[in-house]
Amino acid sequence: MANPALRKVSLEQALLDPASVFERPDDVVGHPGLAPKHKIEILRRWAYDATEIAVAEEEGMSGDEVVAIGSIVTALHRLTDGDANERSAPTKHAGRCEAMKKKPH
Repeated sequence: MANPALRKVSLEQALLDPASVFERPDDVVGHPGLAPKHKIEILRRWAYDATEIAVAEEEGMSGDEVVAIGSIVTALHRLTDGDANERSAPTKHAGRCEAMKKKPH
């Protein structure tokens, strides 16, 4: 995949399936063509997707290769100055950060 920072990306595709557009969360953070609010939403959706895959694998279902949730959360925290913490207890599907709380539309 070409370096996303060097090409225009489809915001719609990035929101629908971030992993199909970006190789790494840092590529989202560093992309010059995306507004900060779009970068945050892309990373939130990517975190949600990664969490869902991890839960499915934990329950014995095979899943796609996924970017480590920690790298997504780290990138999200850089964009939000660490203000992405959820205030509720952790669960299988969410709890580590607000990023995993929001379901994609």
